[in-house]
Amino acid sequence: MHEKEKYQLKKTVKFLEKIKGRHTQLVTVYVPQGYSLNEVVNQLRSEQSTAENIKSKAVRKNVTTALDKIIRHLQLYKGTPANGLAIFCGNISESEGAPDIELYAIEPPEPIKVRMYWCDQRFDMEPLREMVAEREIYGLVCMDKSEADIAMLVGKKINNIAHFDSIVPGKTRAGGQSSARFARVREGLTNDWYKHVADAMNKTFAEHPETLGILIGGPGPTKEEFLRGDFFHADVKKKILGTVDTSYTGDYGLQETLERGEDMIIESEVVKEKNLLQKFLTELQKPAGMVVYGLNETLKTLNTGAVDTIIVSEKAEFKIEGKEPIDALEELVKNYRTKLAIVSADTREGEQFLALGGIGGFLRYRTE
Repeated sequence: MHEKEKYQLKKTVKFLEKIKGRHTQLVTVYVPQGYSLNEVVNQLRSEQSTAENIKSKAVRKNVTTALDKIIRHLQLYKGTPANGLAIFCGNISESEGAPDIELYAIEPPEPIKVRMYWCDQRFDMEPLREMVAEREIYGLVCMDKSEADIAMLVGKKINNIAHFDSIVPGKTRAGGQSSARFARVREGLTNDWYKHVADAMNKTFAEHPETLGILIGGPGPTKEEFLRGDFFHADVKKKILGTVDTSYTGDYGLQETLERGEDMIIESEVVKEKNLLQKFLTELQKPAGMVVYGLNETLKTLNTGAVDTIIVSEKAEFKIEGKEPIDALEELVKNYRTKLAIVSADTREGEQFLALGGIGGFLRYRTE
């Protein structure tokens, strides 16, 4: 699924999720890839007959009208779309006694695998929600002998899972203790610390079997010593991609772990996005950098044909000719053979880009 397709589907899912019927009168129909539309129509006609038994006259009318509208819409197709079809129809009016029966039909960018008829106060969005769920999930661990953090990189966002503080003493021994005894105590506490962190990792990543890989970062040699221990479940150990050196632990250390471990997850979307925005921000700092930013300046330059790639943030709040920015730009870039890149605000670079206005681009050539 391309980023633009994913963005559009996410926006549609978010819109439909907000709709709530006053009664059980919102109809959801999923037609799987390759399934006969005639069979679906026959099922819905049967459901119309069943709906005649609904006690409330208003609800009965709204449900049967919605079913009739879906049937008529299905009859417009010569065959089932390549990836199947999702239809949502029902009374979305917030006013009692003033029905507004609306129908939304979606031909998704990925195959529908479930057949469903459902009538409720809300549309069932789960099959489409699964399509737009982030699939690039990595584990991040940043640790030393004093603290450790475990996080999940879900798409482009770092979600903190757990933080731990250790009781391993520093290298300076307390007065009255022999050097050898202090070393034995410290070694035992260090081993307990490693086991504690590893147990938390085993539990976390067992609960997230979809994790593609795990990066471990931290200052000094602690992380390598940790990895040499026999603390991990086999399924967790095989997902550990490697270690990276960081200057810090905590939240900043997790960011560093991701940035310095990019080579190990080079094909992930978050790395591609960070590299794109880092290139943009670096070019922006040059006296004659080949970039443009800000809504007015970017659109003005786009209309000269000088923009090679437009970048727009998912969280950009402006409108272009009354339209959402991504929708409007998809139409505009076609006129100039300009590429469109959609970025999140979930990375540090994404936040910086949004602060610059959430829109910019790389130039083909400089304009005055």
